[in-house]
Amino acid sequence: MKQLYVLLCAAIIGFTSVTASAQELDRVAVIVNDGVVLESEVQQMLTQVKQNAQRENMSLPADEVLRVQAIDRLVLRELQLQMARRMGIEVSDAQLQATLNSIAQDSGVTIDQMREQIASDGMSWDNYRESVRREMITGQVQRNAVQQRVYVSPQEINNLTKMISDMSEQEVEYRLSHILIGVRDGASSAETQEARERAEQVLERLRNGADFAEAAITTSSGSTALEGGDLGWMNINAMPTLFAEVVRDKRKGELVGPLKSGVGFHILKVADTRGIESVEVEEVNARHILIQPSIILSDKRAEEMLQGYRQQIMNGEATFADLAREHSADPGSAADGGNLGWNEPNIFADAFRRVVETAPVGEISAPFKSEFGWHIVEVLDRRTQDATERSQQNRAYQMLFSRKYQEELENWQQEIRDQAYIEQVGE
Repeated sequence: MKQLYVLLCAAIIGFTSVTASAQELDRVAVIVNDGVVLESEVQQMLTQVKQNAQRENMSLPADEVLRVQAIDRLVLRELQLQMARRMGIEVSDAQLQATLNSIAQDSGVTIDQMREQIASDGMSWDNYRESVRREMITGQVQRNAVQQRVYVSPQEINNLTKMISDMSEQEVEYRLSHILIGVRDGASSAETQEARERAEQVLERLRNGADFAEAAITTSSGSTALEGGDLGWMNINAMPTLFAEVVRDKRKGELVGPLKSGVGFHILKVADTRGIESVEVEEVNARHILIQPSIILSDKRAEEMLQGYRQQIMNGEATFADLAREHSADPGSAADGGNLGWNEPNIFADAFRRVVETAPVGEISAPFKSEFGWHIVEVLDRRTQDATERSQQNRAYQMLFSRKYQEELENWQQEIRDQAYIEQVGE
């Protein structure tokens, strides 16, 4: 049944012409509220499903079963198109062309090549275009109706994020280097304290750039000292519990210790990792002054004003913060001297993003225009942030949303069927 559903959906995207009498082509097959499904549409879908099945070497049920499924699919489409008309949802030719370009690009062909492929399949290009337009419209109807019915709780996100993290952890391996500053059995507290101090001294040298392998050979009493302390690759579950508790989530190059055990004090280095999902993002800390043109303030005058402010700041005649507080039209940042805080550049409008991504730190940009007006910007600093946890949470949310969306979509589609007037017209 799932394969049949896929074939029916494919049929919606590409109807072909069929040979039939004019009487059959004009006949109404189903009345749907104040609209209809024509017999020609049913036959076109059946023909397309059979063609698709033949290409995929799939077997199909009897024509009677196929007809029921095709009518159900067409009725649902008609109901959604009726809703789109009531809601005023339309797809312009420009939007349609952009989607067609995207379909061709995803398929690795040009638009002309895609047209040739569709023609070779016996499909009309105009019919194909309109079927894509209908799919775009019904997709928008579905999103408008279903998204508001989907709720994903923070607890659900946290639970799935932990599950994803735990599953990923089973595949993560660490290559550890190890130094042991040993303590003899029955050592006094003074001897233990001395060993701790030696371990801390070794750790300090390592933090200052000393070679770990060399330090292991010269100071470690561990079994792998002559191998530079290399313990090899280990999963969290395979390493000693003492190590596992502190190594989890550490990155390549990090030092850990001293860790006390019954035999002494351990220093670890994460020499390498594999299987860890790591997501880093670049952030910028920037401030700006915004001038918005109006009926009485031209673009040229706004640009000149910002050029003057920039010159005042560079000459030391005024500070960026004071000018922002006095003149900036951005209510969210003006009171804070134009400061926008730390952000990923992609949250900004394209023109603004391009400037903050490329501007040198500490330099004030030349005036430039965005969709909000004219700006000057100063990038105060840049940093790289670990966004792995945020990425996992986003992934968990998308998985939960997708699953619930599909469930709610099916519920909603059944509801609109149940509420509609549907009558099949006899042969």
